[in-house]
Amino acid sequence: MKMTKIAAVGLLVCLAVGAVHTVSSSAERDKDAPRKKITAKAKSDHGKWLASSLREMQTIKPGMTRGDLLKVFKEEGGISTRTQQRYVYHGCRYIKVNVTFDAVGSPEDKLTPLPEDRIRKISKPFLEWSIID
Repeated sequence: MKMTKIAAVGLLVCLAVGAVHTVSSSAERDKDAPRKKITAKAKSDHGKWLASSLREMQTIKPGMTRGDLLKVFKEEGGISTRTQQRYVYHGCRYIKVNVTFDAVGSPEDKLTPLPEDRIRKISKPFLEWSIID
């Protein structure tokens, strides 16, 4: 039993170190990329896309199902449970939300997410580098 706990802690540490390394590496690559001048039209297009995307993300509300959520977001890697998970916007992997669910159907099953699970709480969208595992 004690070895199992030690192995689990070791695994979590390895995952955390790997995630930090991945994020650091991608941030370094992006930092060294040449900067392009953004035209006024491109800024306008980006603004329109962002406004449209925010409207789409805001259609997801508490009380809706995981199935509804998956029409706008997709699961992100990393550690999660059936009742708590991070999702990324389908249009941009850097836009994320944290979601808390109420288990529906088989509440004793803490691992298997079901499309019928109800959203209890959804965070405001935020920006973050991708988590790759």
